[in-house]
Amino acid sequence: MPISQSEKAARFRALHEAPGAFVIPNPWDGGSARILAALGFQALATSSGAQAGTLGRKDGKVTRDEALAHCRVIVNATDLPVAADLEKCFGDEPKVVAETIRLAAGVGLVGGSVEDATGDKQKPLFDHGLATERVAAAVEAARKVEFPFTLTARTESFLRGNPNLDDVIKRLQAFEKAGADVLMAPGLPDLAAVRAVCSAVSKPVNFMVGIKGKSFTVAELTAAGVKRISLATSLYRSAMSGLLDAAREVKDAGTFGYVERGVPSPDLAAFME
Repeated sequence: MPISQSEKAARFRALHEAPGAFVIPNPWDGGSARILAALGFQALATSSGAQAGTLGRKDGKVTRDEALAHCRVIVNATDLPVAADLEKCFGDEPKVVAETIRLAAGVGLVGGSVEDATGDKQKPLFDHGLATERVAAAVEAARKVEFPFTLTARTESFLRGNPNLDDVIKRLQAFEKAGADVLMAPGLPDLAAVRAVCSAVSKPVNFMVGIKGKSFTVAELTAAGVKRISLATSLYRSAMSGLLDAAREVKDAGTFGYVERGVPSPDLAAFME
């Protein structure tokens, strides 16, 4: 019997309340979602960068309709709860953010994020006031959903030219006060910064793995106070690295050694319906 969205939402919320940390990997299509579910992961999250890659585009160049259609594919692939990387929620105004959250719940998602990156290189971050208003609008929309939609608020400061830990903490504290369920600051430079963030807020913190030199073990992140560990585009990039290596071998050497090195088709088929 299919699991209801409300039950998925309750399971997802429970993961944030259980002891220790959990890993939430990021599939990029239905097949990768099924593989991750079969491996035993308890929840999934979309990745805006991986999704854009599947369309042959750069991160941030996907429309809301395209993003939600992609989310629906991931949701329908397994019975796991799915949260979405919704970037800046596809608009600047708080009312647009709220509508995006409402639509996200409508495609089967049980969680989603809103971030403070503007997409404008001249002013890469929303100011504190507007950034917090946008989170508050997302929270209000999430609370109107008939199940516990888990709202993640993230500051992109370390990725957008504002590597100021004090400012990051102030933003996250403001987002927490606005009602966000989970807090996130991608690009934290070291475990000391991770500990500082986790100790400065009372809501669960999501750490994003995937940046060279700034990705730490589950044990280290758990000890630092992290509750949720996402993988961003790292699995997608790993898969595409395999594609590039195989294709280059064919083109440059005229050999097919990758066939012997790759996962046998029957093994992959075991993950699919």
